[in-house]
Amino acid sequence: MNKLYFVASLFAVVVLRAAAIPVAAQSGAFVPVSEAIEANPDPADWLHISRTYNQHRFSPLNQINKGNVAQLRMAWSRGLAAGTQESTPIVYRGVMYVIAPSASIQALDATNGDLIWEYDRQYPPGIVARAARSKSLGIYQDMIYFGAPDGFLVALDARTGKLRWETKVDNGQITAGGLLVADGKVISNRTCQQAKREFCFIAAHDAKTGKEVWKFYVTAAPGEQGGDSWGNVAVDQRAAGPWGLPGSYDPLRKVLYWGVANPNPYTRFKRHGSYDAVPLSSPADLYSNSTVALNVETGKLVWYFQELPGDDWDADHNHERILVRTRVNPDPRFVKWINPALTAGTEQDVVITVAEGGGMFAVAQGTGQFLWARPFPFDDPNINLNVVDVKTGRTAVNPDKLFKKDGDTVLECYHNTRGLWQIAYHPGKNSLYVPFHDQCLSMQAVNSSPTGYGPRTGVLRPGADPKAYMGIAKIDVATGEMRVIYSQPQPTNGSALATAGDLVFFGDLNRRLRALDADNGKVLWETVVGGIIVNSTISYAVNGKQYIMVFTGSAQSATTGPLGVAGNAMPPAVTGHNAIYVFALP
Repeated sequence: MNKLYFVASLFAVVVLRAAAIPVAAQSGAFVPVSEAIEANPDPADWLHISRTYNQHRFSPLNQINKGNVAQLRMAWSRGLAAGTQESTPIVYRGVMYVIAPSASIQALDATNGDLIWEYDRQYPPGIVARAARSKSLGIYQDMIYFGAPDGFLVALDARTGKLRWETKVDNGQITAGGLLVADGKVISNRTCQQAKREFCFIAAHDAKTGKEVWKFYVTAAPGEQGGDSWGNVAVDQRAAGPWGLPGSYDPLRKVLYWGVANPNPYTRFKRHGSYDAVPLSSPADLYSNSTVALNVETGKLVWYFQELPGDDWDADHNHERILVRTRVNPDPRFVKWINPALTAGTEQDVVITVAEGGGMFAVAQGTGQFLWARPFPFDDPNINLNVVDVKTGRTAVNPDKLFKKDGDTVLECYHNTRGLWQIAYHPGKNSLYVPFHDQCLSMQAVNSSPTGYGPRTGVLRPGADPKAYMGIAKIDVATGEMRVIYSQPQPTNGSALATAGDLVFFGDLNRRLRALDADNGKVLWETVVGGIIVNSTISYAVNGKQYIMVFTGSAQSATTGPLGVAGNAMPPAVTGHNAIYVFALP
């Protein structure tokens, strides 16, 4: 997918429409969000893109449960402006903070959707605000943080929406990523241009002042660890974007865990002049398609683990890293690659990743040591990766799927099998819930193209059941066992949400929002909304009442691709319908 959408210029002028925060929403004086609150949010609040630093997307609320979810009714809805919608809101003490399409920020009464204030930034010519695709906001003390498509990191007063500070950080690439506030810093990720390293970094800014604290480039330079892995590519041409969903954070270790996307241009042939100019096994093109663990205070690398070396297909491994304390007992019946040094059944802190381009990995949180990995969603002869050394976890590309010369066409798996949407973890079940597409990629290498590819399209995995194109995988984090507990022919872009009511919520591109039994995937509730459901899917509470919320809208390539693969599985998608839908018990 194309990850460059914006070119920034000039300083922005701010227009603000504001109203007083209603007593019903804030119930007294504003309570600043401390680091302790960030680390342990009230169950009623949703403070991060996945509620908590560990990226579980688990709500401890259980007012809505398997016994009463069938009674859910719409509590309120609110229309939004036209434009791209790929974000997830935050909710704090009864106020919902939303990135509205066209890159404005709204504060809403979370009980009825009434507008409290709106920050409507006026963008200079050349900035297409309707195409902005920021994934998340941040909150800390009394400020809301936003990555704007003109390349500014912006801090707003959470009570009024007034601008507190703004800092120029790039040329608009920040809008592809999301924000995480940790250790008093706003951590941001971004995309970067084809074969240009300039903006391939993760940055930390002081949350109170906007001053840059550190910057970590995710493409290693000569003389640095991993610098030789790029071969003879000039340092200013080493490009791989950390543009996806924000990372996770361990406040005890003070370490961030972040995913990095594919290197670009997309093919080895285009980047290096031949497919074998860099090794077929890791490390290659570091830190592309890797997990990087960074010290939050300094931005220094603690460890890295590369899941896919020297990517040839844009098989992103760049989304959230889930932190879990679990028994580590991978079962060889379900798990293809297991470190033989593991002592079965021991408890460890583990980092779990499920890649957009396929594959699932578990590594030790403290060291990055390889624990186990499995193909995701299924093993297949067309898979793009392998683990060549289970003792070290060194990974390799599948040589049969590489572009050996200009004009080669390959079919490889997987492609956008889980895209921009977020996955969920239920601690009571010790299970991940992963919406996925059983989808592969047909792609041709065209060296004259700036990206290195020509015709390129998602396809149903050979031999797969088109009636089960989309599924919900329940994966036991201890053993690696995966069960598909729900499937359908229609695709999804909706994030998963697990709750203490033992429910899993998700929405699809066919306008359906569903609640599943977290044990067996049985549909316990379903409703139809006005448009396709993208990301979002959160739960929060106000005055003791639990709510379920989703956005409808249109994402970018992650929407159009699955619609093409799904074919006639559903009527033409309702695109351009941007709205908020919120549900509660009567």
